This record gives sequence, C-alpha cells and structure tokens, in this order.
Amino acid sequence: MILRRSRGYAPFPVRVNFELRQVLACGAELKSTFCFSREHYLFLSQHIGDLQDAETADYYREALDHFCRLFRLSPEALAHDLHPDYVSTRVAQEFTDVPLVAVQHHHAHVASAMAEHGLRGPVLGLAFDGLGLGTDGTVWGGEFLICTADKFRRVGHLRNVPLPGGDAATREPWRMALSHLLEVEGDPDAELPAALARRWPETQTNLVRQMIRRAVNAPLTSSAGRLFDAVSSLLGLRDSVRYEGQAAIELEMHAIPESPASYPLPLRPGEPLQLDTRPLVAAIVDELLRGVPTEEIAGRFHASLARAMVEASAALSRQHGVTEVALSGGVFQNALLLRHLVPRLEERGLRVFLQQQVPCNDGGLAVGQALIADALLKKDEV
Repeated sequence: MILRRSRGYAPFPVRVNFELRQVLACGAELKSTFCFSREHYLFLSQHIGDLQDAETADYYREALDHFCRLFRLSPEALAHDLHPDYVSTRVAQEFTDVPLVAVQHHHAHVASAMAEHGLRGPVLGLAFDGLGLGTDGTVWGGEFLICTADKFRRVGHLRNVPLPGGDAATREPWRMALSHLLEVEGDPDAELPAALARRWPETQTNLVRQMIRRAVNAPLTSSAGRLFDAVSSLLGLRDSVRYEGQAAIELEMHAIPESPASYPLPLRPGEPLQLDTRPLVAAIVDELLRGVPTEEIAGRFHASLARAMVEASAALSRQHGVTEVALSGGVFQNALLLRHLVPRLEERGLRVFLQQQVPCNDGGLAVGQALIADALLKKDEV
C-alpha cells in the first residue's frame, strides 16, 4: 500500500482501458497532489503536502505549471473538490478560460479506486476518512456510496454527531470524545462520569457544550476518522495531536489484534441507512469504568466497527444488486481494521478492491476527480 507517491512512482500513470479526455484535477487540501488525464492514462503528481502552508501552496503552483509545460497540456476541464475554501479549489478558479467541475470528496475517493482497478460500476464504495464536505452541507467521512464514474448515491453512513470547533476538533480529539459522550446522553448539559470529567478542564468542556447546545461552529459530521479520535481520547491515549492521524494511529498500535467483536453498532434502516455509534460508545465507556484493560477495548472497537461495516455492506449489496466493493479513504490505512474487514466481506460473496497504485488517502483523490470529470464531459456530449 502506497501512502505517498514520490520519486520512482510519480508521474508513472494509472492506465485505463478506455479513452480519456484531457482533464486537469487539482486534488485536495492535505496530502495534496494533482492529476491530468490523456489518452488511456491518468498521470498523478508527486506528493506535495499541506496547502494551508504558504510555501507548500507556492510549490504546488510551480509544480502544476511545470507539468503543464512538460506535457503541453491543454485541459478541456479542471476538476476540484466541492469545498470552496480549499487552496486547490482557488487554484482551479484561477484558470478562467477552462470549465470547472466540482467533485464531491468521497465520490472522488471511490472513483480513484475504480480507476486503478478498471471498474466501470456501479460499485459499492466505502469511503472512510477524516473530513470532506458533503452535498447536504454536513461534513462526511463514514460513507457507503453506490458509484459510477459520473454519479453517486449516498446509501449509508455513520450517525451524525457535532464537530465542535470545526478544524479544532481534528487537533484536539477530546472534543470528539465529549461530543460522542453527549450524544449518548442525548443532552449537551448531561453530567459526565467523574473519571472522565476530571480529565478535561471545565472551562473548555463548557465551551464545547455551548457550541453543541447553540449549534454554533459545530457542524454535523459522519466522520469515521473523528470516531477513532474520540475512542483514542476516551481511552486516555491522545487528547491533542502533533500530526494528522496521530490519535487513530496510536489507537491501532495499542489494540490487541485478536480481540472479538463485542460492542453493538446497530444498523438503523432508512434511506440512507445509518450505523448508530451511540451503543458502541456507551459500551466502551462502561468497560472503561469497570477497569477493563484499554488494550482490550481498543481491539474490540476495531473488530466491532469492522463487523458493522460488513453487515451494512452485505445489506446494501442485496438491496442494490452490487457485489463489487471498493475501499478508499485514509481510514483504510489501518491494517488492523482491514484484517478484520476484508476476509469477512469476501465471506459474504463480495469482491473487495483495495488501492495499491495510488494512495487511498487524499493523495490519490485527484485521480478520482479526473475520472469523474472525464465521465461528465462525455455525458454532456450525449
């Protein structure tokens, strides 16, 4: 599994068995790359990095200009993320003479896996990551999508919870731990177990409660990445992070791999189907307060989440008549989760596709954006 494409891998292309239009895809904000399509190939750039850093954003523009001159590009369209404030989106908007195609983040994730494996769809895409703007204005990240290259349908997701402080919740996992705890109680003013309440400063927890109560700077999210963060904080592993994904990585490393799936994560029927995380969090807190070793809890969390993902995938496969399952998003860099998940999906008769040529994290997102924009260009010609 490639986490970052650099020298020796970039710009070696992904080949598809159909003709592609010339599209330039601008990628995402973090782990940024860009991609262009031509003939039967998708050329993905080297890893560039976090575009919130001014020097990195300048280098992104330089590298993009270099590629355009090197390959003599004349793109027919520019693809970018749906989020209007991404630097990569603003770069795309600088090309005033080329049509722009806004692509939903998680559709692009699944499409990147489809491109790598030559899938035309429909496929059931599991797009599990940190954050991405959804079409309904909420923040997605734990998604089940029925996808083709030109369209998608959201058929399932993790239950929405508040994301208090927005990006601050990514840097401070304790915020998500508190958010999930208050969801279990159903009341932003609910009293917390003393063993947990004393771990976090009261002034900060009161501020988060106020955000949630007033729905101010606390957008709803279905993020799987933030669920991992919440569990890591609940277990006392990581309340603040120094780098992206630190809380989830330490949770995986802390877990006992062979732990059984014993926490409830029920499927709530509907359109879309929802995986209700409240019983899962309640069971984790109960075992934590009873003194169960945190290594066991961490292991059971991974196994229980994987079991629920399998049950949801099997149900959606039957409902929509789709047997090909594409996994994409940074959460699938978690080897322990995959160890529980992939064999059980295959036992249900599903064909599972993992990414190996391009990163499953946002570093491969531009490949999916290019594939989607190409399909939409062709669709407009019909």
